[in-house]
Amino acid sequence: MKVTEKMSGFKLGSETDDSKAARDLILKAVLTWPKPEPLPETLLSVQPFDMALLPDVLQPWAHDIIERVQCPPDFVGVTIMTALATVIGRRVGIRPKRMDDWTEYANMWACIVGRPGVMKSPAMSAALGPLNALAAKASKRYDEEVSEYEAEAQIHAMRIDAQKKNVAKALAKNANALVRLEEFEEPAAPSLKRYLVNDATAEALLDICIENPQGICAYRDELVSMLKSLERDGQESARGFYLTGWNGNSSYTVDRIGRGRNMRAEAVCLSVLGSTQPGRISEYLRAAISGGAADDGLIQRFGLLVWPDVGGEWRNVDRWPDGTAKHNAFELFEQLDAQDPVIDWRAEIVTGHDGQPIEGEPPYLRLDDAAAETFLEWRSEFEIELRSGNLHPAMESHLSKYRKLVPSLALICHLADGGKGAVTGAAMIRALAWAHYLKSHAERAYGSVTLADVAGAKALLKRIRAGDIVGTFAARDVYRKQWSMLSTPEDAGKALALLVDYGWLRRVTEETEGRTKTAYEINPGALQ
Repeated sequence: MKVTEKMSGFKLGSETDDSKAARDLILKAVLTWPKPEPLPETLLSVQPFDMALLPDVLQPWAHDIIERVQCPPDFVGVTIMTALATVIGRRVGIRPKRMDDWTEYANMWACIVGRPGVMKSPAMSAALGPLNALAAKASKRYDEEVSEYEAEAQIHAMRIDAQKKNVAKALAKNANALVRLEEFEEPAAPSLKRYLVNDATAEALLDICIENPQGICAYRDELVSMLKSLERDGQESARGFYLTGWNGNSSYTVDRIGRGRNMRAEAVCLSVLGSTQPGRISEYLRAAISGGAADDGLIQRFGLLVWPDVGGEWRNVDRWPDGTAKHNAFELFEQLDAQDPVIDWRAEIVTGHDGQPIEGEPPYLRLDDAAAETFLEWRSEFEIELRSGNLHPAMESHLSKYRKLVPSLALICHLADGGKGAVTGAAMIRALAWAHYLKSHAERAYGSVTLADVAGAKALLKRIRAGDIVGTFAARDVYRKQWSMLSTPEDAGKALALLVDYGWLRRVTEETEGRTKTAYEINPGALQ
């Protein structure tokens, strides 16, 4: 009931003293309360995906997939960049400063957000085609190498066995005979080059990383399920392993009874790719914002986090894939996989203080003058914003990872466009366009946490307008009634806090023995 309707019974000519006092009280209340702000209705807007974000040769192939699958272009674009990051991996680094040894690698963490049925999985599957093709060739090559190794290993064992028999015969004839054991070079066991891993424990991932120092991609269709599994008791080391693998350059050593000691990967380089639903990512981000188990920076490492608008007209597209575009895309991945960083990409070898190459250290590329100037200009503004104190801590943590994201994207774009030597200004501009686009999606994702509480706030406001809650009340007066979306102290508390923030309620406190009592007053505007 509106305040004006409540006052309609008070006739100026015939009102009693009591009714006049009541009217004056209501008017005073209306005038002293601020006008409440409307509660949020929709997600924050995001930048649409621009095909120019992708390397030139891959744009026709991406467009072909998007048209045939009928999915948002973001799904395909982000998957392509993650696939490129995987094939480049840790074979070459990028040094964003002109003289400093700060080095980043190409590995990417990507999360695609969309409702069920919006073609997330088909889009990712199509865009991962080149990696799967490389994996199939590597598996076939590995099987051939295993056959050769087993034959060589058998011959090696026979040589050793024959030598032992000859020595035994010589010593049987003369115990003091001079004998010499010849050392035979043992054949090296082949290792399978991996690109994608779908479901593996952290221990198994460590073994794979030891064999694949160039890096791998952990691909999970339902990403939040994997992230939540890392929060369980006993999974602390697994979570730490993923956190280590993000920067692509940190070693990792495991000492376990039963598995042995000093199980060491010189560097763990992980890319991560997966998808999830809006409700699940909002729930997970809530923990990151509120200081829960997820508040350790793991989710903030997903620089390629996209949550696009899904809509528009669907149309049936039933045609053969664009063979030329697909061939060019697959050929690019094969070339990147086979190229030598020093010879083909003109990367610089890392040397020590004595000027000698450091064994096991990947070579690197620097920025050319145009790229360095552009990057410095962006970073100067970026660091000021990051230190302004105006960002939510969770969002601040997320954006701080752009220090790696931007140079890594520039490196990927440079190499995928056939660049050699220093990373160009064009590649850096494309990387910064990615950062601008991705920031809007991150803001939508973190902003969705508040929207998840809006439903409860609206439900409580509806109860207030219906007269189910009147006067001054406490939080327990809400959750004890077991109303939908308000049945727990946590849900009620979030709804109350949101209504206070938007001016629908006012929080009042009263000091009592031993503690402070908190209650809530209703803005008269809420009754209109």
